Amino acid sequence: MFFHIVLERNMQLHPRHFGRDLRDKLVTKLMKDVEGTCSGRHGFIVAITGIENVGKGLIRDGTGFVTFPVKYQCVVFRPFKGEILEAVVTMVNKMGFFAEAGPVQIFVSNHLIPDDMEFQTGDMPNYTTSDGSVRTICIPPFLLLCLYLCIFSLNFQKA
Repeated sequence: MFFHIVLERNMQLHPRHFGRDLRDKLVTKLMKDVEGTCSGRHGFIVAITGIENVGKGLIRDGTGFVTFPVKYQCVVFRPFKGEILEAVVTMVNKMGFFAEAGPVQIFVSNHLIPDDMEFQTGDMPNYTTSDGSVRTICIPPFLLLCLYLCIFSLNFQKA
């Protein structure tokens, strides 16, 4: 679920940021650009924990920007198929319910909810048993219909 890994990224920096605090500017830009993003291969980048290395910069012709290879340590959240996640229910309707496990959004269809539970409308919609009790629902993880794991960032992520 959570992993501590080392990643590398090429960071471009404008010449106005050159000076004594160049490294600090790079680290700040890296944190702003990377934390909270998603990569299909590694998962959600939760936090940067350290900088291992900042390589020599390469000047880009015609722009003045400099590209620095930065190697950093980070904590990532990567759920796997079959993994059991604790989730918080965010919305309930007659089609099923939505839940969140960290940054992952999950939809569980009413077809996967046990037959003895029925949808109850009102101020607080919920699924209850025929005797009125509410209980924990265990859904086999591989049956989750919608595990939204950054589809868009998979298409636009740069190598």
